[in-house]
Amino acid sequence: MGASLGALSLLAVFAIAPSATPDASGQLALYIAAHPQTLRVSERVSIGDGSRDGYSTTAGVASLAASGTNYDWAKMVLLSGGWPQSEANVTVMVRWMRQENDADNWWNRNNPMNNGYGSGGGGGTGSYANLVIAAQKAAENLQRNPSFATIVEAFAVSAPTSITEQAIWASPWASSHYGNGSRWHTSPVAVVTSPANAW
Repeated sequence: MGASLGALSLLAVFAIAPSATPDASGQLALYIAAHPQTLRVSERVSIGDGSRDGYSTTAGVASLAASGTNYDWAKMVLLSGGWPQSEANVTVMVRWMRQENDADNWWNRNNPMNNGYGSGGGGGTGSYANLVIAAQKAAENLQRNPSFATIVEAFAVSAPTSITEQAIWASPWASSHYGNGSRWHTSPVAVVTSPANAW
């Protein structure tokens, strides 16, 4: 009888042993079940179609090259430099390109800015393998040379065209300084597409 009573006592101990603690997801489920939440919406609220804010994209190198105009190349320089492709910045760039090369042949030697940096022509007479490289090198030259810092700052804030142009005239980009602006043209620049093989 003593043995039976001992076995019965052990059985009772195992029968009332606590259950295992649930893992984190089980504890969360228990909490949610114990603390239900409700949401009440006023009857005065009407449900309608929501409107989205507008959005836009900035063209990348491939799409700019595919379009292939002087305006696209100007945007590519700005993109390469990390500057906004704002109307003011693009306007200055295409005017500057026109000052350096004829607008109808702006891609001349694949060097629209007559940039000497990396083109093999120290005075800007060199050429690049393509217009994509030319855009990258134009941006690099502006950023690497402290003499062009004022131009870079103007592009960075999309300064009015007159401010950026004055920075260009004051810089050593052109030894003539564009006649300190007297030989700088501000008339609209026509959109001109280059040959596809220039890209």
